[in-house]
Amino acid sequence: MFQIGKTIVSEDIIEKDFLCNLSACKGACCVDGDAGAPLDKEELDILKTIYPKVKPFLRKEGIQAIEAQGIYTTNEFGDMETPLINGADCAFVIFDDKKTALCGIEEAYNQGAISWKKPVSCHLYPIRIRDYTEFSGVNYDKWEICDDACSLGKELQIPIYKFVKEALIRKFGEDWYMELEKVAENFNNSK
Repeated sequence: MFQIGKTIVSEDIIEKDFLCNLSACKGACCVDGDAGAPLDKEELDILKTIYPKVKPFLRKEGIQAIEAQGIYTTNEFGDMETPLINGADCAFVIFDDKKTALCGIEEAYNQGAISWKKPVSCHLYPIRIRDYTEFSGVNYDKWEICDDACSLGKELQIPIYKFVKEALIRKFGEDWYMELEKVAENFNNSK
């Protein structure tokens, strides 16, 4: 672990390789599991505002889940998450013609309907952020459904922090990311 500003960062995000391989996993991270995508408090108003423009991109099951549960749900720890369809798929999931799970929010963004890409937790994956009183933990969330992404990342030598560069800059800023690059360079040179 190392510290950058008010974050404690796992060495795994420098040491481990990762590159999403949607053709292999079919977007399983959006449909497997037992919780929705984590949401930051500032994202709640954004979701409420953009929902009318995102709604035409969603499946009817997703719309029903959102309209029944709300634009977000709160788990037993008080954390906000995207709602789920029958305890499985994220309510914002759509599928392409190859049955690959995609994000309806991101599809609306890609088509110019909205200017917000998707929740930062989704953009950051496989990194998960855990906020504490004095700092935020920046950790690699190892999940076997992403084994193909790990293999592809290793083959192409793409460390996690480079795979999620845009999302890390979005979350923590350009200066933070430049500091991370320096730490990674020093870490790799010391091997």
